[in-house]
Amino acid sequence: MKARATLQEMEIFIAIARHLNFRKAAEERNVTPSTLSHTLSNLEQRIGVRLLSRTTRSVSLTEAGRAFLQRIEPAMLDLSLAVDELNDWRSDPRGTLRLNLPRSAEVLYLRTLLLPFRRRYPDIALEVTTSDSFVNIVESGFDAGVRFGEAIPQDMVAIPFGPKLSGAVIASPDFIKRFGEPQHPRELAHFSCIQHRFPSGVNYKWEFSDNGQPLELAVEGGLTLDNDMMMIEAAGCGEGLAFVIKGLAQSKLDSGELVEVLADFTAPLAGFWLYYPSRKYYSTALRCFIEYLQEFNQKGGLE
Repeated sequence: MKARATLQEMEIFIAIARHLNFRKAAEERNVTPSTLSHTLSNLEQRIGVRLLSRTTRSVSLTEAGRAFLQRIEPAMLDLSLAVDELNDWRSDPRGTLRLNLPRSAEVLYLRTLLLPFRRRYPDIALEVTTSDSFVNIVESGFDAGVRFGEAIPQDMVAIPFGPKLSGAVIASPDFIKRFGEPQHPRELAHFSCIQHRFPSGVNYKWEFSDNGQPLELAVEGGLTLDNDMMMIEAAGCGEGLAFVIKGLAQSKLDSGELVEVLADFTAPLAGFWLYYPSRKYYSTALRCFIEYLQEFNQKGGLE
């Protein structure tokens, strides 16, 4: 009798092969690492082929393991989609949608987009993870991600995630009272600016438009932070000028806690985009979210 692998064993093998890490694979499968190790060892023993090379420090695929993965992964995806497509026969779609967002996108759109989506589709579980670092959404098990347009891999499908954004240079009224207000972006060289450092280690160059021509400036200052929300807080404490997504600071601008400067020179930002693998079929949860997002974009927000 030929040795066979069960669907559960193949799913476990794919999870381990995706992460090459038993702990991360176990978290994805919601089991213990020892359970995964025991299951895979039983499979290898039964079929008489080693699929993984394991040491105390690393996990890698054997040649047989790579060949096995190439054969079963597309088939397992087709099986999963076939089951998921049964949702199309339901009046209340179900499933799980896993999204990866920058922190600023979550702050901007949790109340206006993500939570209303949950209310429309209460049987779809929404799992949101925030990270400002670039994440390989396929390897990390996400259905889709959100990033600025220039950061999206070329092999992905992308649609706008919310309306276009604008930037704003902000400061506290006290800071302006003490140090004055720049009248042109080039005058920023004489002001203390709160710098924004990306996870890549690169500092953001502030983007302006001067008589219709793009102008990028590297600013200087003694404080460097890694996200807009912290920069808004620091600017409110009088630590310097900050360039942020305007929508994130709008409530403090409206209250007068912060003021905007150089408004005539700020240029529109690229805005966020939802991106996902260019596959022929998508899960019901992702398909519902794409349709909802397109409606949201068309109407400029939904109730």
